Amino acid sequence: MGALMSRFWFMLFPASEYKIVVVGLDNAGKTTTLYKLHLGEVVTTNPTVGSNVEELVYKNIRFEVWDLGGQDRLRASWATYYRGTHAVIVVIDSTDRARISIMKDELFRLLQHGDLEHSVVLVFANKQDLKDAMSPAEITDALSLHSIKTHDWHIQACCAITGEGLYDGLGWIAQKVGGKPNAA
Repeated sequence: MGALMSRFWFMLFPASEYKIVVVGLDNAGKTTTLYKLHLGEVVTTNPTVGSNVEELVYKNIRFEVWDLGGQDRLRASWATYYRGTHAVIVVIDSTDRARISIMKDELFRLLQHGDLEHSVVLVFANKQDLKDAMSPAEITDALSLHSIKTHDWHIQACCAITGEGLYDGLGWIAQKVGGKPNAA
């Protein structure tokens, strides 16, 4: 019955569809974030080799979400997924102080890509539940987010395990891309 009502609802009020690419270094929590949003639960994950893709529906907006592997050897392939992207989610392991500068370099590299010139950027400051976690303000400084003038951006404290902050971030993306036409 619920599936029938859902189908009827989308016939009356068609969902807009947008593409999101999720990037970050290995072990940042990208896949955990994706499946917490998709299934509402934590799943056991292995390092992503290549990508995972799922469809999320949030407030009558359909998101095609691509979770890209974050190992060093896979980062060069991220650009092959950028075409048609409306939003980029950068997942940061808030306890990984040693590699934050690597993610800063990757972030500024992807912001220069032509296929992302109209994309918004959400930074998930993940693992906020852990003792040594950098605050969103510290991460903002470490990533030089205030220097980004070409893209709308937002940083959101979160914990992919509990789900805290994830829907706040998705809501920000929905608000930002809601009026934009679908890209080809």
